[in-house]
Amino acid sequence: MSVDPDLEAYWREAAAWDFDRVAQLRRGEQNAWRAAAVAGLCALLCACALVLLVPLKQLVPFIVRVDNTTGIVDVVPAMTRAIDPGQAVTRYLLTHYVTVCERFNFATAESDYMECGAFHSAKRNEEWYALWNPANASSPLNRYKDGTTIRASVESVSFFRRASGITDLAQVRYIKRLRHGGGGEEEVTHWIATIQYAYARPSNDIRIRSLNPLGFKILDFSTEPEVIGEQATGAGSAASSPVGEGVHR
Repeated sequence: MSVDPDLEAYWREAAAWDFDRVAQLRRGEQNAWRAAAVAGLCALLCACALVLLVPLKQLVPFIVRVDNTTGIVDVVPAMTRAIDPGQAVTRYLLTHYVTVCERFNFATAESDYMECGAFHSAKRNEEWYALWNPANASSPLNRYKDGTTIRASVESVSFFRRASGITDLAQVRYIKRLRHGGGGEEEVTHWIATIQYAYARPSNDIRIRSLNPLGFKILDFSTEPEVIGEQATGAGSAASSPVGEGVHR
């Protein structure tokens, strides 16, 4: 069967036109997918840029500190590293202990004595009782019965690690302000206390547990003036002790 050459050329041209149309559609589809991919990538990059810009929009609080003596104003630096919760709690307990046990006010002397006793080991409590015993002439109850008051404020707390790796020693720097019962200006003295502490099982006594729920114990406490030449004048255990002025063990 013979085919007309003109008709055969027509069919070839028609088939080529169809192939071109199909190829054109495929190229359009590929271009569309490429455009969609580029658009998606741009959207992802925009989202990443917004995420990176979020910290720049945060409000960073800061604390302005004013020195009570000089009036100098400075900004307290922010803590940039994580704090060990155990050390943070210990720092608070040491600060609280020194603040309460190194102060003296006749109106709160009894409650302060009981609260400090809740943090003491058995040996430390014996020394504490001997110091505060009214029969002791150097007892704060006798020394400051004229109305003298003493305030204590902690300046810093430093921790020390033993060679064995145990951390049970701390050094506390604090200030005591003594005001005589007759009035007058406060006498300011600077002190350094070296404290050995430990955590034990909380007491079963409800009263003691309410004052010391974590079982924090002061095993040894010794303090001395930070500046040589200052007269050792203190409250509670800082008033006087059997081992010497300003030192308690």
